Amino acid sequence: MRQYPSDIAFTPTVKRIQTTKGSRGSYSRVERNRGWKTTVTPDLVEFLSDLDMFYLGTASAEGQPYVQYRGGSPGFLKVLDEKTLAFADFGGNRQYITLGNLAENERAFLFFMDYERRRRIKVWGRARVVEGDAELLARLTPEGWDARVDRAIVFHVEAWDVNCPKHIPQKLDAAAVKVALDEKERRIRALETENRRLRSELQHTV
Repeated sequence: MRQYPSDIAFTPTVKRIQTTKGSRGSYSRVERNRGWKTTVTPDLVEFLSDLDMFYLGTASAEGQPYVQYRGGSPGFLKVLDEKTLAFADFGGNRQYITLGNLAENERAFLFFMDYERRRRIKVWGRARVVEGDAELLARLTPEGWDARVDRAIVFHVEAWDVNCPKHIPQKLDAAAVKVALDEKERRIRALETENRRLRSELQHTV
């Protein structure tokens, strides 16, 4: 039984190292203030609504870790309730490493990155594979998304935390950049048209 939500990551060995390195005091205060969340809050719901990619970490029964990229349309990772996230598992390269790991070891990890706003969120929990649930798959399949949906992966949230933005490079999404450039181009054309009109009016007044 964990005393604090962060104990899912701060094992006794981790805490000993924190003590040695001088950071245990600050993390002790975080623990006492119940700093890590154990349920899906409105802030997390808002964050996930724009999310179009994340990383899913699993491990085999022997503890061999594996991280897989998952991408989709914004908001494809759905909130089912305050303790549950889920997403449609699209057809891929058919290696099935994640499926094999979850069959042996339900412990899983989600890593979210928002490069534009320089935010990152880590979520610890347990995951399971759901096959053949047509109602759930219909709920999770993004509208208009051109990909085969094979199954669902349901993630039970045990703890999550927000990291500081330190060392996160700011990167902009290509679609967002295109929108900004298109708007800039539209503004330039409007200014050029206005400039030509003013020049013409000036010539006629001379």
